Amino acid sequence: MPNQQKKIIFCMAGVLSFLCALGVVTAVGTPLWIKATILCKTGALLVNASGEELNKFMGEMQYGLFHGEGIRQCGLGARPFRFSFFPDLLQAIPVSIHVNIILFSMILVVLTMVGTAFFMYNAFGKPFETLHGPLGLYLVSFISGSCGCLVMILFASEVKIHHLSEKIANFKEGTYAYKTQSENYTTSFWVVFICFFVHFLNGLLIRLAGFQFPFTKSKDTETTNVAADLMY
Repeated sequence: MPNQQKKIIFCMAGVLSFLCALGVVTAVGTPLWIKATILCKTGALLVNASGEELNKFMGEMQYGLFHGEGIRQCGLGARPFRFSFFPDLLQAIPVSIHVNIILFSMILVVLTMVGTAFFMYNAFGKPFETLHGPLGLYLVSFISGSCGCLVMILFASEVKIHHLSEKIANFKEGTYAYKTQSENYTTSFWVVFICFFVHFLNGLLIRLAGFQFPFTKSKDTETTNVAADLMY
C-alpha cells in the first residue's frame, strides 16, 4: 500500500481514538448510564392498585457512576431526590465492583489517548518496530477494547445481578419498599460500547494498512526460513 494511504488510514484511526477518549471522559462524569422505573410496592399493595392506578405509585430514576436523581411516588405526590455514590451509598452498593468500573474507565481513557499518540506517530513519524510500530498498535487497541468490554460487563452485572436500582431506591426508606419495573441503558453506556467497537475497527484499519496480525508469519518469511534451513 502506498505510504500516503497508510498515513490517511492511521490518521483516521487516531482521530477515532481521540473522539473515543473524549466521549468516555464525558460519559464517566454524567448521570446518563441507566434509566429505571420504580414501583412503590408497599403503597400499591395497601390500596390494591392495578391498571392505570399504578401510575400514581410509579417513579423513575437515572444515574451514572458518581451521582444521580429520581422521583419517588407512593400515591401522595412526587418526591424528588438526589444522591451520590460517594459517600452516601457506600453501605448499599457493591463497592468493589463499582470502584473497578471507574478504574477500568480511567484506564480506558489513558490507553485510548496512548493509542491516539501511537497512530499519529506512525502516520507522521518514524516509528520503532516494537513499541510504536504495528505490534504496539495492535497491543494498545486490544487492551483498550478489553477494558471497554470489562466496563460494560461489570456495570451490567452490578445493575442486573446486584439489583443496583432497587438498592438505591430503598436506601434509607424505612416505611416504603420499592421494586424495579424496568431498566434501560442510556447514552453514556452506549458511548463505552461505541468506543469498544472503534478499537475493534482500529485493528481492522491496521490490517488494511498492510500489517499482518501479531503472531502470524507471512509466506515470504516461511520461504526464507526454509531456504536458510536447506543451506545448512
